[in-house]
Amino acid sequence: MEEMVRGTRRFHEQDDEAKAAFYSRDFMRPVRFNSNFDLYQAKAANWRDTLSCFFDVDPMDPQELPQVCREIMLEYRKHMMTLTDTLSEILSGALGLEPGYLKRINCMSTQSFAYHYYPQCPEPDRTLGATKHSDPAFLTILLQDDRGGLQVRYKDFWVDVMPVRGTFVVNIGDLLQLITNGKFKSVEHRVLASHSGTTLSVACFLRPSLYTDDRVYGPIKELLSEGEPPRYKGVRMREYQQHYNAKGLAGKDALKDFEL
Repeated sequence: MEEMVRGTRRFHEQDDEAKAAFYSRDFMRPVRFNSNFDLYQAKAANWRDTLSCFFDVDPMDPQELPQVCREIMLEYRKHMMTLTDTLSEILSGALGLEPGYLKRINCMSTQSFAYHYYPQCPEPDRTLGATKHSDPAFLTILLQDDRGGLQVRYKDFWVDVMPVRGTFVVNIGDLLQLITNGKFKSVEHRVLASHSGTTLSVACFLRPSLYTDDRVYGPIKELLSEGEPPRYKGVRMREYQQHYNAKGLAGKDALKDFEL
């Protein structure tokens, strides 16, 4: 875990020329570096840079990954795959479904990663590291460094999520709320900017492939009844991601558009 944080720092703090080789605003490019994916939709820019990596094509050619953190990126992904299976069983059981249900429907079969870097900010009261949002995935496994900055929304309050060494933060994503018909709630969260130094985090988003998965994901039939009708329309993963990107980081607005 600590080596993954160090690898993230190595990438972001290398020369601009080295990072420029990965710069792209093409969301479907498997490995890309940029700031503010929603730059042209958002009302304000966020104070962060991000290296993103989609492992939709498996196996990925390792040469596509940055050399300065390639080895740890591949090793870290292996551990995330193992943890995904465990979380899938736990969540299936919590819903009263067979333990292998969520794995069987492939809703968390692919991982995409966001390696975030929040630079020191001279005026943190005038911006955010990341605007309030929920995640366009089924589940997110977040690794924080020891500086923190993450907050989650609870009713009308923003609550600090202090980092604990050796642990992950697991967030429910929009699509898990959708297929559970609201039994699980996606988490609205944000990241504060800081004037006292840089902050790093690594988010692993669990979802189906954007490239090959054409399944329509809607409320799970076993969770519906006469008194519990569907609350959401079905949607393909690619369609939801495109809709989310068009809106940008905007709370839970993207999910609301799929309510019945």
